[in-house]
Amino acid sequence: MATHREPRIVVTGLGTTNPVGGNTSETWEAILAGQSGARTMPFDWVEKYELPVTFAAMVKQHPSEVLKKVETRRLDPSAQYAVIASREAWADAGAPEVEPERLAVAMGSGIGGVWTLLDAWNTLQEKGPRRVFPLTVPMLMPNGPSAAVSLELGARAGAHTPVSACSSGAEAMGYAAEMIRSGRADVVVAGGTEAAVHPLPIAGFAAMQALSKRNDDPAAASRPYDVDRDGFVLGEGAGVIVLESLEHAQARGAKIYAELAAVGMSSDAHHIAAPEPQGAGAARAMLESLERAGLKPSDVSHINVHATSTPVGDIAEYNALKLAFGDATDDVAVTATKSMTGHLLGAAGALETVLTVLAVHHRLVPATINLDHQDPEIPLDVVTGGPRKLPAGDIAALNNSFGFGGHNVALTICSV
Repeated sequence: MATHREPRIVVTGLGTTNPVGGNTSETWEAILAGQSGARTMPFDWVEKYELPVTFAAMVKQHPSEVLKKVETRRLDPSAQYAVIASREAWADAGAPEVEPERLAVAMGSGIGGVWTLLDAWNTLQEKGPRRVFPLTVPMLMPNGPSAAVSLELGARAGAHTPVSACSSGAEAMGYAAEMIRSGRADVVVAGGTEAAVHPLPIAGFAAMQALSKRNDDPAAASRPYDVDRDGFVLGEGAGVIVLESLEHAQARGAKIYAELAAVGMSSDAHHIAAPEPQGAGAARAMLESLERAGLKPSDVSHINVHATSTPVGDIAEYNALKLAFGDATDDVAVTATKSMTGHLLGAAGALETVLTVLAVHHRLVPATINLDHQDPEIPLDVVTGGPRKLPAGDIAALNNSFGFGGHNVALTICSV
């Protein structure tokens, strides 16, 4: 569908572990069924630290169920999630035969190994330096997940780690596509991962008034675009795709899900946490992505919006959509899958890209849950009540990801 310069970049493998599923098929089934992954946290530290928010969207499948004990011992949870999702994506792509020097990894993370860092600090304080685990530094590094996946696959063309808050995973996927277009790699395993369901990030986000406080009803707490939204639900997990050129994929007879047609990026230079209220930067990212894909806003059938469920953020994104699309927003089927998965921070855009690819591939837009009373200031065509079929013919979709610091990333996904 897209008319951007060659080579065309396609998605040939998908992998994820997240609050609603331990793999891609389980996740897609749960998303179509409108299942929420948010639940009360069963940890003693919730009461110990008197956290004002007592729930989160935790991974549905614990890593110990699929990883060896030595792997869980030597990898921070963020790297564990990345390895699990990458293994699935790689197998789904048919484990392509590619020279190590032509295989790369791009794995974003917004926070990195927070569990390792803070556990090691506690050990140092309580037991002294000799009891600090020797692999502490490799485990806490933000590039630890990317390094772990590159070691797993023997990828030698590069192992990269975009760190741009909640747009990290989407940025990694855009960077991966550009690596192939520039000739640096033939195949790139790309995505994002996050494991920040920890008392300190929860306390920090709560102090910012960013988290929902619906402790009595976690499943209904993530309410994008609803008049009663009161903040996001912290989530965790990873989303990964395998990217290669269309020519490369066809030559090996690979299954092709969709085309990653283009990426658009911008920055707000407005505030360290708050979005630019008019959405000018976000609009530029969307328009750049579409222009690079050779498309117009009127060509877009579906958008998986960033929609965190914060009062200010959701309005800013709507303003950006109006700037970019004008009246064309009336014809776009919008969904906010964070209503089910929660907000995976640096993995959010990666998981949502996986879901956007599946929506295009199956021509089916998942519904947004918990949207009981849509904010009249956000008059979008949000899919609710059940999945909606996309029209026949060529399909173009956008996935939006925005992060603290004013980072804006928009990926254009097209049918093949």
